[in-house]
Amino acid sequence: MSKIILAAAMLAAAFAVPATADDMMKCDDASIMKMENDVEGMKDMAMKEMAMKEMTMARDSMKMNKMDDCVMHMEKAHKSMM
Repeated sequence: MSKIILAAAMLAAAFAVPATADDMMKCDDASIMKMENDVEGMKDMAMKEMAMKEMTMARDSMKMNKMDDCVMHMEKAHKSMM
């Protein structure tokens, strides 16, 4: 019985990994534009300013083909929005 539960847990974990990979942010014009629009709607001006700085750095990183840096800045901006 415990072998079945262990096998089921391993199978569930195997299917959970690809789902989180799809949730990763993409560093492209459409994603940056959408996120910038979301930032514009923020009410907290201090957080909005911080998020806009991160989005500016994300756009600059994208232009320099530094996609890992771009995603990092987009994630930081996203965290500022929460």
